[in-house]
Amino acid sequence: MHSTRALSVAWEMWHRHSFMVPYLNGAPYSDKVPLLFWLIHLGWAVGVVNDVWPRLLEVALGGTQLVLVATLARRLFPERPEIARTTPWVLLALTYGFLFGLQIMYEVLLSVCVLAALLALVPSPRREAPRFAWFALAMGLGLLAKGPVMLLHVAFPWLLGPLWSDWAQRERRRWYGQGALAMLAGLGLLLAWALTAAWVGGEAYRNQLLFHQTAGRVVDAFAHAAPFWWYVPLLPVLIFPFALWPRLWVAVGILRRPFEPGLRFVFCWLGPVLLGFSIISGKQPYYLLPEYAAFALLIAAALLLLRQRHLAWVDSAWLGPWPLGLLGVGFGLALILLPYWVRSGAINNAQLTTIAPHSAAFGVLYLLLGALLLVPGKNGLYRIACAGLIGVVAANGLFTLTLWPAYDFAHVATLIGNAERHGQPVANIGSNDGQFNFLGRLTRPITPLRGEPAIKAWAAAHPDGLIVTYPRQLTAADRNNAVYIQPFRGVWLTVWPAPALAASGEEGGTAPE
Repeated sequence: MHSTRALSVAWEMWHRHSFMVPYLNGAPYSDKVPLLFWLIHLGWAVGVVNDVWPRLLEVALGGTQLVLVATLARRLFPERPEIARTTPWVLLALTYGFLFGLQIMYEVLLSVCVLAALLALVPSPRREAPRFAWFALAMGLGLLAKGPVMLLHVAFPWLLGPLWSDWAQRERRRWYGQGALAMLAGLGLLLAWALTAAWVGGEAYRNQLLFHQTAGRVVDAFAHAAPFWWYVPLLPVLIFPFALWPRLWVAVGILRRPFEPGLRFVFCWLGPVLLGFSIISGKQPYYLLPEYAAFALLIAAALLLLRQRHLAWVDSAWLGPWPLGLLGVGFGLALILLPYWVRSGAINNAQLTTIAPHSAAFGVLYLLLGALLLVPGKNGLYRIACAGLIGVVAANGLFTLTLWPAYDFAHVATLIGNAERHGQPVANIGSNDGQFNFLGRLTRPITPLRGEPAIKAWAAAHPDGLIVTYPRQLTAADRNNAVYIQPFRGVWLTVWPAPALAASGEEGGTAPE
């Protein structure tokens, strides 16, 4: 629901002509800063309100990341041009990053801002000194893209500058003095928006934005809701498919001092940020998306340095991508056999049963990809990258063909939008996270309800209203009374006339997180 929420916030800002204060479900939304919404509005101002432009925007931001990371690699490793050629391939092929890039989310834009800020620090062929004016601008845009977390992504390469930059070693006073001024200037951009939005949004929004959000996040940051080591077992997933390539682990394992400046930069970036996010209690895999460029740089550099050492055993077949190939073959066989297992009753899982009619064709594709990786040969990185890209696109296609209807709100949002245009109020069991607002082009908030007394009171006040419910199992009452039913993420989504739901005594559950 991340994409629908972001689109709904952008839609409500657009509909209200509120370009300083974000809104969600009729209330000021203090959780996010506005840069992504402004970029969406820019496209809508040129054309019409649609969901095509935001998706094209995410693709454009992803392409910009590839250009920026290649430029960063050229500057960090000027004598090793192959690293600049291979790093974009690595970044593009990282499965989780590719799938997340299909979402309309803030981290893709933040990643572009982080790379732009770091590019301003590293020397270019024409200038050794940092470009602190560009650093300040990129900092400010990153802060407007995701808030103060931008500081965590870029502060350590700057603070540790003398460890990787000759200019920072010679000009420490200028490095830290001008860098601090640039950071303050970037924070000034965020503060200018925050003060303006606080003034426009009123007292409640002002308190939420300037005080509650800041204090709450500081408290949460040190509450250790997730263990310190949470990201460690997740790292192989984050760098999949390259995590299943033995040659990569050997390449990283034999890196030895003295490290060249480019590698020192990567370590000063990646290591402290991983430590910082490990300390912070709130942990999500996508928080590290801006560091995917650092992973890609490290992978490309380590593999090239391993090859340049001319070790005889490096070309051993045991260091090839055979684990990934075996995974592809096994997954392909499982997809091919899935229809037979479903028909025989060996599998009765609802989601696997939905996938089964289309799985065999995709299974053949994964079988071929696995066989390609099992064949000995050179250019392992490009083979893994291509196989990984084809595999993740195929997985997304299989999901779209089979499971997507359980995640698609388009039909129910259209129903709710039509109801609103005919004057019917709408309520939702549990909180409304904006899943219907953009898709239905709603102009009025959906009322959240919890518990049978609230349902009965709302139904009595709105006898022509509709209520969205989320039962775990469909009942006869659902089938007889609901005006709309669809599967939804392991439960069901139903839309009831308010009086019928109140009379039935059912509470309808809440939407899964």
